[in-house]
Amino acid sequence: MTPIISVDDHLVEPPDVFEGRMPVALAERAPRIEVADDGTEAWVFDGNRHPQIGLNAVVGRPKDEWTMDPANFSDMRRGCWDPEARVADMDTDGVWASAHYPSLIAGFAGSAFARCSDPELGLACVRAWNDWHIDEWVGPRTDRFIPLQIPWLLDPQVAADDVRENAARGFRAVSFLENPVDMGLPSLHTDHWDPFLAACEETGTVVCLHCASSGWSASRSPGAPLELLTTLFPVNALVTCADWLWAGVPVRFPELRICLAESGIDWVPMLRNRIAYVMDHSASGQGGWPDPDLHPNEVLRRNFWFGVIDLTSSLVLRDEIGLDRIVIESDYPHADSTWPDTSGRATAALADLPAEEAERICWRNAAELFSLEAVPPGG
Repeated sequence: MTPIISVDDHLVEPPDVFEGRMPVALAERAPRIEVADDGTEAWVFDGNRHPQIGLNAVVGRPKDEWTMDPANFSDMRRGCWDPEARVADMDTDGVWASAHYPSLIAGFAGSAFARCSDPELGLACVRAWNDWHIDEWVGPRTDRFIPLQIPWLLDPQVAADDVRENAARGFRAVSFLENPVDMGLPSLHTDHWDPFLAACEETGTVVCLHCASSGWSASRSPGAPLELLTTLFPVNALVTCADWLWAGVPVRFPELRICLAESGIDWVPMLRNRIAYVMDHSASGQGGWPDPDLHPNEVLRRNFWFGVIDLTSSLVLRDEIGLDRIVIESDYPHADSTWPDTSGRATAALADLPAEEAERICWRNAAELFSLEAVPPGG
């Protein structure tokens, strides 16, 4: 089977993430695990209790045991929070390397720390999380784990400085918000974020946009089941991609690499077709698109990568989507995960493609995206 580089997996932060990594004056206020009278473990931070959601860590458990109820570490597969066990689970799955997004206590893009009532404490937590991630989670596993940081969302210049420092430490990517406006932060259609984005471009740090990272969903109806939210995940990606594109972000920063996690690819041809039609018809010509010599669809093909769990019939349009822009993810340990069959499923789905194209989708595109030097065994 072809080896896989997964662009979207998750870790569950173990209880000791912040121990010894916070400024002394803030150490007592760092996030910590507490056990309630009913035996339920939860993170306690900034006056709030955050139970671990069961569906965030269900790999290896029978499906009839999957719930939204709080989960303890003992309920989870060890690979969720133990890096050595994770490597073993990746081997089982045929995944050679992967990027690991945060889970509950940080938020996908550090949003929980940005909401902290004390910004000094929030920033210290962001930096402690990043220290733990590179030192303990990635550690010596630099050939298997792709270092991914979280940013400080309340000050783009501070975030830019951290990106540069973290790039020097080996970080390859940063998990950012799909749309900052959803958190009450300035729009991408301003120059507010330019210092941060410039630092990402300068250092080759991939900007990773995970579905629901800013808390928005196209699932709007009260009382709708969870399945509606998860069905609409690709809508998040379409909205996000179009917004970043029309904000002119990749025009101002032409070398910026943007990876949409858990996006799928089915919607990409639709977006390309609609963009082409808009440019030919309803585009106002009054500054809506910042570069008259560069078509938006050229930028879409140049600056965006699309993470896919379920390889579908849309693969017949891979040349239109961009064969070199399709990357695979396993989403371990979430309910959507393909573990332990990621490599097998990909091999079957790509069986009719030329071997070189299948290799591109399985690992070579991701290796180029994150500037990885090691070639996976069998690659």
